[in-house]
Amino acid sequence: MSRFAQARFLLSAASATQFPADRGAEVAFAGRSNAGKSSAINAILARRSLARTGKTPGSTRLVNFFELGSDRRVVDLPGYGYARVTERERLEWAPLIEALRERRSLQGLFLIVDARRGIAAADLALLEWADPAARRVHVLLAKADKLSRREAAGALRSAEQILRSRASAQLFSAFGEGVVEAQQLLTSWLAPAPEADKKFPGGRTATGAD
Repeated sequence: MSRFAQARFLLSAASATQFPADRGAEVAFAGRSNAGKSSAINAILARRSLARTGKTPGSTRLVNFFELGSDRRVVDLPGYGYARVTERERLEWAPLIEALRERRSLQGLFLIVDARRGIAAADLALLEWADPAARRVHVLLAKADKLSRREAAGALRSAEQILRSRASAQLFSAFGEGVVEAQQLLTSWLAPAPEADKKFPGGRTATGAD
């Protein structure tokens, strides 16, 4: 049986007032458009089409919440870096994303990066937004199945050198590689330790974090 057997779509939010109550625990998924974010969510939650996927970048236009049971949620954020998104849409997203960061229930962020492209400036900007000193960030180097073993190992080394202690990273493929590890990490984040005992990338303790 899947560890996320109760996973279901909860709601799509066009404004922060539509967010579910700020209680329990939730983990956000973010990434550049077409990096494989929705496929990663579906693979980790063992649902074929829970999150919308497609070959056209920019499929996720709202903040989508998925319920996993007992006040546990996954949050699918709009992809960034898609040129055809209008300036009006970008302006509408900004307060949504900022409101999400202020939620006490937000335990961490999975950042999806296309392993073939590596970590770009836009990914680092998202990392800064997530504030790794306040919450955990884990990078999934997606589409690793499209790389040779040597190329994949090099992509992981490069990512770890760039991220240093700000985030952890792993190779990932929606077709199997790294899925179990990501599931285990998501499970641990959705059942957070007491505030004083939270550990962040690099072994830091969440002293004074909200």
